[in-house]
Amino acid sequence: MSNFKKLEVVPKKVLIPFILVTSLFTLWGFANAVTDPMVQAFKKVLELSNSQAAWVQMAFYGGYFCMALPAAMFMRKYSYKTCILIGLGLYATGALLFYPAALSEKFWFFCLGLYILTFGLAFLETAANPYALALGPKETATQRLNLAQAFNPVGLILGLLVAQQFVLKKLKSDDIADFSSLDEASKILIKTSDLLVIRDPYVILGLVLIGVFILFAIIKMPQSKDENAMPDISNTFSALAKDRNYVLGLLAQILYVGAQIMCWTYIYQYAEGIGMDSVSAGYYQMVAFVLFTVGRAIGTYLLRFMNSGKLLMYFALFAMVFVLGTIFLNSTTGLYSLVGVSFCMSLMFPTIYGIALGNLTEEQSKVGSAGLVMAIVGGALLPKLQGNIIDIGGNGVSDILILGVSEVNFSFILPLFCFFYIAWYGLRISRKLFD
Repeated sequence: MSNFKKLEVVPKKVLIPFILVTSLFTLWGFANAVTDPMVQAFKKVLELSNSQAAWVQMAFYGGYFCMALPAAMFMRKYSYKTCILIGLGLYATGALLFYPAALSEKFWFFCLGLYILTFGLAFLETAANPYALALGPKETATQRLNLAQAFNPVGLILGLLVAQQFVLKKLKSDDIADFSSLDEASKILIKTSDLLVIRDPYVILGLVLIGVFILFAIIKMPQSKDENAMPDISNTFSALAKDRNYVLGLLAQILYVGAQIMCWTYIYQYAEGIGMDSVSAGYYQMVAFVLFTVGRAIGTYLLRFMNSGKLLMYFALFAMVFVLGTIFLNSTTGLYSLVGVSFCMSLMFPTIYGIALGNLTEEQSKVGSAGLVMAIVGGALLPKLQGNIIDIGGNGVSDILILGVSEVNFSFILPLFCFFYIAWYGLRISRKLFD
C-alpha cells in the first residue's frame, strides 16, 4: 500500500512529453469552441439559411467520422508520436486553408478547410487519450488522463473568447439590422471585410500549430506502443459488434455529441429569437462553458461515491428538464435553461467513453476508441437536422409557431430525445442488464 501511495501521477522523466500531450487537449478544445459561433457568422455574412450554415458543423464533425478509423489503423502499425505529428500537420493545413478561402470568398472552400482540419483532430484524439494513459504507472493512469482532460475546457473558453472578441465584435454585417436590403456594392465590401475577420484567427492558429509540430518533432517522446504481433482486425471488429455494452454506448455517444453541438451552436439562434445580438449571446455561451468545466469537476468527484451508469442517468434527466425549459420558457429565462444544459452535459462524454470500453481488451479498446471518436459525427448530422427544423417557416428563427412555440424553440426537441436515450442507457448500466 505504501508503494502505491508513492507512485507519481506523472513521472518526472516523462513530464515534458506529458505537458506536450496535454497541450493537444487544449488545442482541439479551442477548435471546437471557435467553430460554433462561425455558423452564425457565415449565415449573416454569406446570407445563408440556417440549414446551409449548418454545413460548417457538417464539415467539421464529418472529418472526425471519416478519419478516426484510419487514424486507429495507422496507430496500430506506427507510433503514437508519428500519429500526433500527422494530426498536427493536417490540423495546421486545414487552418491555413482559410487564407485562400477568404480570397476566393467561397463558402465551400471554408468548409473544405474545416474538413481537413478535423482530419488532424481525429488523429490527435485517437492518439492523445491512450498516450496520456501510457505515460506513467498503470495504477495512476486514470488520474493522469483526467488531468490531461482538465485542459480541454481551457481550450473551449479560449476559443470562445477569440471568436467573441476578434470575430463577432468585428463583423460589420452584424451591425446592420437588415443586411440583405443593402445594395450589391455595399454587400461586397462588407463581405470581403468580414471574411478576412473570420480568416485571421485560423491562420494564426495554423502558425501556432507549426510551432507545436516542431516541438513534438525535436523532443524525444517515449515509445509506449506495444510492438507485439497484432490480432487480425476482422476478429476485433467481430468482437466489438457482439458487445452490446459497446454498441449501445456508441449510439449514446453519437447522440450525446449531437446534443452538445446543438445546444452550443444554436444558442446564437435562440438568442436571436429573443432579440439579442451575437456578441451578447457569446457571453451566455461563455457561462455555459464555465458551467461545463465546473460540472466536469463535480461529476468526477461524485463518481467516487456513485455508480457511473446511475450518475449518467441523473445528469441526463436534469438535462431533459433544462431542455424542456428551453423549449417552453421564452425570453431570457429559456436562454438560462439552455445555458444550464452545459452543466449536465459535462460528465457525459468521458463517462460514456469509459462505460463503452469497460468490457474490452487492450487491442479491442484501440479500435473501439476510434469508433467512439467517429461517433463525433453526431455533431455533423443532428445540427443539420435542427437547422432544417428552424428553416420550416423561412430563413428566420421565429417565422412560425409549432405546438405553440417558435420554430427555434421547438427545434430543441432533438437534444431532448438524445438525453432521453442517454438516461435510458445509464439506467441499463446501473442495473447491470448487459450481457
